[in-house]
Amino acid sequence: MARNLKLSALAIPVLVVAGVVGMASIFIVDEREKALVLRLGRVVSVKETPGLGFKVPFLDNVVNYDDRILGLPTTPLEVTPLDDRRLVVDAFARWRITDPVRFRQAVGTGGVQAAQGRLEPIVNAAIREVLGSVPSTTVLSDDRTALMNQIRDEARNNSAGLGVEIIDVRLTRTDLPEQNLNATYARMRAERQREAADEIARGGEAAQRVRAAADRTVVELTSEAQKRADIIRGEADAQRNAVYADAFGRDPEFFAFTRSMTSYERALQGGNTQLVIDPSGEFFTYLSNDGADSANPPSEPVPPGDRAQQQLGQTQPGGQPQDGEDLVTPQVTDREGKPLGEAAGVKLTPVPESLVTPPQQESEVVSPEADVAAPEPAEDSAPEEEPQEPAQGN
Repeated sequence: MARNLKLSALAIPVLVVAGVVGMASIFIVDEREKALVLRLGRVVSVKETPGLGFKVPFLDNVVNYDDRILGLPTTPLEVTPLDDRRLVVDAFARWRITDPVRFRQAVGTGGVQAAQGRLEPIVNAAIREVLGSVPSTTVLSDDRTALMNQIRDEARNNSAGLGVEIIDVRLTRTDLPEQNLNATYARMRAERQREAADEIARGGEAAQRVRAAADRTVVELTSEAQKRADIIRGEADAQRNAVYADAFGRDPEFFAFTRSMTSYERALQGGNTQLVIDPSGEFFTYLSNDGADSANPPSEPVPPGDRAQQQLGQTQPGGQPQDGEDLVTPQVTDREGKPLGEAAGVKLTPVPESLVTPPQQESEVVSPEADVAAPEPAEDSAPEEEPQEPAQGN
């Protein structure tokens, strides 16, 4: 009985020790981890599948590493693209452990924190290398997928010895440095002002061309109108002079009488003007005598109208065309051969055909030595007396 009690007392510690040894030889691997079994610091086995694992108790050590995708935010760094325009770039990398043995050999006991310290310079170097080979416009564009893939591949090749894999690299921010923002904004403002000045200059040039064309059209239209007005005025003056000459030729005494009446009307007006004239002078001839004794009417009846209309009878008074005469539009061109006023949308007013400018004819030059036969007076015409216009007193 005593022996059984002694065996029972010894079995309990043995069972406790066996339980402790059994618990020390078992380890559990989570599905989110990978495990390394180390014996005296040397890797003896790798447990990558989840479940129970066995080790030598009190001799082997188990190290677990995260098997999930990990993130690595990089610190902002300045890069210089191909066009020497400095940029501040923030990036974010995603990575995972693919080879736990190589990872242990590369980072030692530092684990994930040490690996991130090793990966950040690699990612930064890849960012500088890739972004330094392209202009800043490509970096600042909306489509940067190709650049980020290049950075990922470069960082993946450089980190292969760490036992990790760079899954993706994303550029989160690409901005100009703070000290360059004001200069950049000033340059952008100057560029916009230059473009605005160019647009204003082009608009002013176009306006000046339109204004010059309009001024030229005005000058040409005014010149043409003035020319035609001078022609009409000259023809009217010629017709008026012909009427005066015709009236003078019919009865010189009547012409002198009308001229004297006109002189009386102009000279004898109310006002402060005083005239000191001899009453017996020629100025008052028609106040004492109506001149009927000196009248010399034509011996033959004068036909309707006058010789002026017979000689210059191309238009009727008021600028209206004679019967049977049509209105025509003058065909006048400018120096470029285009119809006058066409550029400004102006059409010339139709005028009688007789007022259209006749073609210019060269005048015949008569030498001074040539004998010019004087016209013979008509036999039936009575000699005309020189009219004696009464003197006008001032």
